Amino acid sequence: MRGFGLLYVDAVCCASGLYTTQQHIVKEIKLSQTETFKYRDRPFAISLCDDGAIELYLDGVLRKRRDRGEREPQYVWTNVELEWEEHHYIEAKFWASTGQLLVTVNGEPLVERTLSTPG
Repeated sequence: MRGFGLLYVDAVCCASGLYTTQQHIVKEIKLSQTETFKYRDRPFAISLCDDGAIELYLDGVLRKRRDRGEREPQYVWTNVELEWEEHHYIEAKFWASTGQLLVTVNGEPLVERTLSTPG
């Protein structure tokens, strides 16, 4: 659980989707596939949604979403301050034609996987 002011967000990633609870309200987000990873002890998730969009989550919170278009790769990113004024540029690129996912931090590869593409 991570605190954001007075609102607390608890998130759990699982094979069937990302479930979040906010003040006893539960919402299920339907996802085709979710890849989770940690960077500097912070939980990240890249989700390929049923509608073909790609989403980037940090601490269970959606940071970026990109709908599927005609151009490849689909691209999402976020800039995160992990330590005092220590910024990290997290980006994810997904090529739907090949299923290739590449996640980088400040330009250095962190995650490289081949995924099945959403229906």
